Parts: sequence; C-alpha cells; structure tokens
Amino acid sequence: MVSTADITEAVQNVVDCLSNAADNTIPKCSPRLRKFRRPWWNEACRDSRREEKRLWNIFRRYPTTENHVAFKRAKALARRIRRRSQRESWINFVSSITSSTSSKQLWKKVKAANGIYHEFSIPVLNAGNVTHSDPLDIANTLGHAFAQVSATDSYSPDFVAIKNRSERTPLRFTARNTLPYNSEFRMFELETALSRAHDTSPGPDGITYNMLRHLNTTSLSHLLILFNRIWTEQKYPSQWHEATVIPILKPGKDPSNPLHYRPIALTSCLCKTFERMVNARLIYELEKKGCIPPLQSGFRKGRSTVDNLVLLETQIRNAFVKRNHLVSIFFDIEKAYDRAWRYGILSTLFNFGFRGNLPIFLKNFLSYRTFRVRMGNFYSNHFIQTEGVPQGSVLSVTLFIIHLSQILNCLPPYVHGSLYVDDLQISCQGSNMNMIERQLQHAVNKLVAWCDKNGHTISAEKSRCVHFCRKRNIHLDPNIQIRNAPIPVVNEIRFLGVIFDRKLTFLPHTLHLRKKCERSLNILKVLSRTSWGADRTSLLRIYQAVILSRIDYGCMVYGSARPTVLRRLDTIHHSALRICTGAFRTSPVESLYIMSHQLPLHLRRQKISALYSFRAQSVRKNPINQLSLPSILRRLYAARPSHILPLCERTKMLLHDSDLNNVSVQFFDFFTFPPWDIPQFSFLNPFSGFDKSSTAPITLQQLFHHHRYQYSSFVPIFTDGSKSDGHVGCGVVFPSDTLSYRLHTCCSVFTAELVAIFYALQEILHSNQRNFIIYTDSMSALETLSHYDNRIHPVALEILSVLQFLRNKGFNIIFCWVPSHVGISGNETADIIARFASDFLPRALPYCDIRKFLISHFLSVWQQKWNLLTNNKLYSVKPSIGLWSALPMRELDVKLTRLRIGHTRFTHRHLFLGQRAPRCPTCQADFTVQHILIECPSFKCHREYHFNSSSLTLQDLVGEKYHPNIFNFLKAIGFFMSI
Repeated sequence: MVSTADITEAVQNVVDCLSNAADNTIPKCSPRLRKFRRPWWNEACRDSRREEKRLWNIFRRYPTTENHVAFKRAKALARRIRRRSQRESWINFVSSITSSTSSKQLWKKVKAANGIYHEFSIPVLNAGNVTHSDPLDIANTLGHAFAQVSATDSYSPDFVAIKNRSERTPLRFTARNTLPYNSEFRMFELETALSRAHDTSPGPDGITYNMLRHLNTTSLSHLLILFNRIWTEQKYPSQWHEATVIPILKPGKDPSNPLHYRPIALTSCLCKTFERMVNARLIYELEKKGCIPPLQSGFRKGRSTVDNLVLLETQIRNAFVKRNHLVSIFFDIEKAYDRAWRYGILSTLFNFGFRGNLPIFLKNFLSYRTFRVRMGNFYSNHFIQTEGVPQGSVLSVTLFIIHLSQILNCLPPYVHGSLYVDDLQISCQGSNMNMIERQLQHAVNKLVAWCDKNGHTISAEKSRCVHFCRKRNIHLDPNIQIRNAPIPVVNEIRFLGVIFDRKLTFLPHTLHLRKKCERSLNILKVLSRTSWGADRTSLLRIYQAVILSRIDYGCMVYGSARPTVLRRLDTIHHSALRICTGAFRTSPVESLYIMSHQLPLHLRRQKISALYSFRAQSVRKNPINQLSLPSILRRLYAARPSHILPLCERTKMLLHDSDLNNVSVQFFDFFTFPPWDIPQFSFLNPFSGFDKSSTAPITLQQLFHHHRYQYSSFVPIFTDGSKSDGHVGCGVVFPSDTLSYRLHTCCSVFTAELVAIFYALQEILHSNQRNFIIYTDSMSALETLSHYDNRIHPVALEILSVLQFLRNKGFNIIFCWVPSHVGISGNETADIIARFASDFLPRALPYCDIRKFLISHFLSVWQQKWNLLTNNKLYSVKPSIGLWSALPMRELDVKLTRLRIGHTRFTHRHLFLGQRAPRCPTCQADFTVQHILIECPSFKCHREYHFNSSSLTLQDLVGEKYHPNIFNFLKAIGFFMSI
C-alpha cells in the first residue's frame, strides 16, 4: 500500500484505508439540521423524560391516586436525573478550563446550559461597490481577496524587480555528504509527534489526529515507511499542497470587508504530523547553530512575551534614573505572514548551511500552494497562494521566524531592539533628543531598506512612537519618518498585552485591566445563582482561569507601579472571592484570602516575579540574564531612592534574607540530544512480582542475592539520597570506597537521588573496569530517566549525556531498582552516608527545586502575616492557611463560610442600614456568631440536644470537621435563614 511507485498514490491509499476504517467503525452524525439541545442532555435524561410523559398520559386518562403517585415519582426522578446531569456536565467543562479559555467561550457554555444559542449567520460582503449575500459568492470573494494579498502584484515594483532577479539563481540544496538531520525518521519521533498534536479540525482528506493515535504498531510502521519515502525520495504529495481556509473575523473589525478576515488554513493531519517531525529537527539545528537572534522570543522553548516586556521596562527604568530620555518605536508589518517571500526564506536556510532532505522538503512544502475557502457547507473555487506561509501549518511559524529575525542584524549598535515573531520594537536613550532622533531615524531607514529587499512593508500609519521621559521641562516630540510619513507619537502604547505610558506609572494599564475584569465578573455572578455551577471549587477555578490569569499576566512588569495604582486591582480580587465563597459583604479581606486559599495580590505578584526571574536564569541564552546592574547604576539607584528598581534588582531585594540569596540556577539545555538520537534507557526490577509491604525482608534479600549471582561479572554501585530536618545529602557506595555530599537545603530528595547517580557515573569515567550495575531505591528517578521529554529534570539530562558518552567509550552500564530499608547492605550503607554527609557540594540548583522552595516561602510569609491578626474572628477557627474542602451544596457551604468568618446578614447588616448592632435581649450583649453558637444561655437546651454538650468551642462547631448537627441547631433556634 505504501510501497507503490508514486508518492501521491501511496498517500491516497493510506487516506482511503483510514477513511474506510472510519466509515465502518465511527458513526456519523445526520446531515439533517436538528434543534439545538442543552449540552448536558443525555440518554438518561431522555429516557426519564419519556417515562414521565408516559405516566402523565396514563394519569390523564385514568386519574386515580395510584397513577398520580406513579407520575409524581417519575417526575421527581426525571428532575433529579436532569440536575445530576447538569452538575456533572458543568464539572467536566470546568475541569477543562485553562488560562487560555476566553470569557466568550465561557459565556457560550453558560448560555448553552440554559438552552440559549446564537445561530451561525453568513456575513454580507461589500467588495468593489458590489454586495455579496450568496454563500458561494462570499466564499469566492474571500478567496480572491486572500489570493490577492499574497500575489506578486501586492509587492512594490522595486521589490518585484529584486525578486525576479534573485529567483533566477536556483538554490542547490543537494548534500555532498550525509548530514545527521537528513537521516531517516525513527518510530519514537512519530510517536512523539502524535502525542504532542492537539485535536484540531481535519484538512481536505478528513483524517483526524484521533484516527492516527489509534493506529496499531503495524499501521504506524507503514505510516513511518511512507514518511521516510517522502523524505528520502524528495517528492511531495500533491494532496498536501491544498488547504481548506476558514475565514476568521479579526476582533473589532467590520464583517463586510473581505480584508478584515484572517485566513486559517486547515491542512491534512497526516501532513501536519510529518511537519511536526521535520519541525523538531529544524528547530534543533537552528538553536544549536545559533541562527535565531537571542532577542527573538517568539515560539522558542523557555522564552515568552514577558522577556521582551522586562527588557523594555528595564531600559526605561535605567534611563529614568540617569535622567535621560528614551524613545521607543513599535512597528506594524503589514500582512507579514501572507507576504513572506518564500525564496527569501529558502535563501536564509541556504546561507545557514542547510543541505539535503530537510531544505528540499521545506522547498516542496512552500511550492504550489492552493486553497479553497469554506463558508458553511459551500466551497469556493481553487485559488493559488503565490507567496507567504499558510497560517495554520506547523512549519509556518518557524519558517517565518527564520526569515524575519534577520531584521535585527541590521540595527546599529546604539539602538536596541526586540522581536516576538513579527512584533518589532526598537528604542534608544540619551540626554540629547536631537541625537536620539538622528540615531532612530538612521535605524528606521535601515529597517525600511531591509524590508524593501525582502518583500515586507512597514506601515507608518499603524506604527507608534512613545517618548518615555520624566523631565518636566518642555521639549518637542521626536519626528521620525518612514518614507516621509511621520510615525505618530502617542502617550501610551499596548505592547504584547501590557500598556506602557510615557512616565511608566502603569495607571492606564491598571484601569484597562480593571475594566476587562469587571466585565468577566458577571460570569461568576450568573453562575453563583445557579444550581449546577455554583460550588466554590468550580467558581474559584473559573476565576483563576479567566480573571486572575489576566491580572497575573505581565504583573512582574506592571507590579513596579505605585501601591496606590495597584490597589485598584484589589477590589476585583476581593469582589471575586466574595462571589466564589459567598462571604457577606462586610467580611474582612484577610478572611476572604484564607477561606478561598488565595494569596493577596501583592504577595502573588512577588511570587510570580521571583519565579519568572529564576526561570529566566535557567535558560542559557535568555537576554534577561544580562540585565544585572553595573556598579555605577547600582550606586545611582542608591543615591536616588525615589526611582523604582528594575525587575532583576527588585527580586534580589525580595529574597535577600531567604535561603535563595546569591544561589546560581542550573541551566536547562532543551537541545541536549537531537530529535533523531534520543537516548534509550531501561532498568531491571527483579522484585517486580513482590509487594514490599507484604513480603518479608529476608525474602527480598534472597531475591537480591540471586540477582547478584546472575550479574556477578558486573561491579555493583549503590546510590541513595536523603532529606530530613533541613539536611539534604547523597551517597554513593563502591565495592572499596564511598562518596557522599551535602547539598543545598532547597534541593529535593528526588534531586539528591539523581545527583548520586550522576556522581556514580562520573567516577566510572576513571575506572579500568567496563561492566557496572548501579542500584538505586528511587523508582521515580529511574522512571524519569526512561521517559525523555522537554520537562525532564536537568540533572537527569546530565545523567543521560554522561551515560551516552560512557556507552560510546565501550562501557556496559545497567541500572537496577532495589527496595529500601530491607537489609540490603549496600543500600543501607548508601542511606547512612547520605544522611550524615558533611562535605558541601557547591552546585547550581535546578529550577524545579527553587520553584517548590519559593512557593513554600511565600506561603510561610502569608502564614506569618495571618498569625499577627489574632483579633480576626476567623483566626480562632482557622489559625492555619491550609485549604479546607467545600461543601457540595452551595447554600450550606455559604452559610458555613459566613459562620466561620463571623460575618452574617443578621449580625452585620446594620452597617448598611445605619442602625445599631442587634443586641441579645437575655444577655444585653451584641449578637455575634460566637455569642449565638456557644455563649447565649437562651440556647443552652438546644446545644445539649443537638451537640450533647453545652461547653463547646467554635472549632468544635464550625472548624474543618464541622459538627454534623450545626445546621439543625441553627434551624431550631430560628437563625438558619438569617445567615
């Protein structure tokens, strides 16, 4: 099937085979349009509803008491089933919510749960003074507009001449020798590509990722053969040139304009799977060769938009403290993806030294691209995409970054720049505005010249210039032009999601953020009043994903604003927590934090800033690591304390008194091993058939002795790690020697286990023996080593790297798991020397350990602040900040929360009404929760009846394990409905 002469025919055979199998096994939905139904409606709801209707018809014809009771029971059962289905459906949806889930998606789900739908409507387009309302005409109009954007006619005549002249010189990618990245693909590369693919819409062939994931080993091997044929024969299937384009309206744009739609290309999932395999190799080579500038942060492992934000904020802060001006320009590149010059991309790859199968596949991938626009059930004619990269393909972003990132190389040394894919920003600082203006104009001229030679166009109208300055004297705005068109100068700019104002107060960003979050709070208000979406856990998850994630984004940058500015966001935080917990409006905010187990925003910002700072330090080429202040600037900040420090210095001050002061972070090398040569790791487990807890130690010892008899020719080495009472150590036991080290207290026992294995391998390097077996009692360490991925522990990476080196030198090393504390002498010795290790090992800490320590550190700081609030009513009930589980019923959970906090409607509503606090007629004391529950003698008999005691504490009644009769007691005294 995959060995036919023609590649296109072989691909079609695979598609036909998968389609036939899907037709026979996967049921298809009816093409008939049907009425919208609620997403929680299932077969149980349908059956119970039918039974309810059947019994109703019987009762209506024969209205007897027996039939009436049967109908009522069926009705109650149907109602119970519907409510349970609603609840389960909502919980399943909430569990899938992430920080990328938009408010729009949530509102759509909430409305669907209530049976409210908005039908899909095809827009009416206006093109060339002609109105198009027919779906087929609309699809063709959009297709024509998309094709025109990438057509050669859209370029300037000067660039067309450059393009025609350059393309006369063919790029010869033929390899003279065998390069490693041109080798055939292996099965683990295919399996990795499938595991990392998200479920997306299928392309023109109708094959989905789920179909590919469910292929058996034999089918996958045939698919791998097909991919390797495409790779080695350097031919591209004709079906993969075609894409189905879905027009997506750009936010806030006029739907009648064809140019206001973004063309998202749906290509074959088979093709995208192979693209993902090729992309892994391409990225590895680009990163290893250093082809992408460090200041390009887009879609790179270990990098994010925050890198560029921190860079800009640091430059502005340093300019302010030197009392300089800083002028920054934010460029808009028109239709960057759609007009990317394909020959320019391939030429860049050629200059980087790529030859052979890889660049030839990329050349075939970019050639002869066609598409059809889908509008509802209608498809347009075929259109040719002359230039550009198809939006929606796996390789498109990488190829685009390769080409555009070269624009940074033309910047003069005195102008700084950064890129996030195509978001280009440059800046220049100094004390003389005329000099800044000349330097920036020179840089802009060089950028425009580069764009003219590479087919890109910078829009002067959409670009923006901001003059960052805190000087009060009058000075003119900079006049910087693009082809004699001035770049507009504004007082604030939205850059990668954060609004920078000219004085860097971040007040505009805070106000904008507060406005967006206030709109999203309406979701919580609606859900808190429903029976199916109102539990505290679900509401808090939605708050964290939709609202708190927005507040968190960029907080390490805008968190440097003045406290009076940042306090504007606290009201959002408090309002959301009140809605989620159901706390009364007068409840202290500290109690809200404790009940919801949410950090105060100022502590949360500090935690996120510290985590980001250490994470950036773990990436070797991150430009953030070069932002440490020189001594001159540090003295200047000390002399001018009113100036706010940049992020790197703020983090150092924050952790000055902690155990993380002046620690070094271990670099995480994402590209230690090439994708085509991932090391294979396996280990022995001679105790796999025995449960340690139910097996006598003597039996396990006998098993180990039998194992040693089988591997007597291998030198045994025992390793272990230990952590207790602030001491972390690791130990290695050799037949005639031992090795032990004390590690930093922040290290985990898992890290200690790995470090022990690493130093065991280091000692093997100098041995004359060739056969070794390493014993460890850490199954998690062995499992980590046997499952290589991008999130592997950095010490595990070191182990695999040394292990590969040793095996290449002829060493035969086996790993074996042994149970701990069962009398195996070597393991017991390793445990003892690890526990009592005294020689400190000055070693960089992995970020994963630092992260755990930081989270624990800020929780400890929060606990210390809570310990100072002993007068808070909640403190007597909940002295620790730990998370307490919520009650499944919203009504009872809200009442219990208010009782714990000590603020209820009955005891505190007088604050809103301007009245005096209610007083107990028996005791002449103010009514409080404590007085009602445990003090007032009027309710003593009720306490003895419901609690079997009259001497109780608040913790006994409303603590973590609340009394089961507390609500019955409140109902008996008439207080239940007043909470």
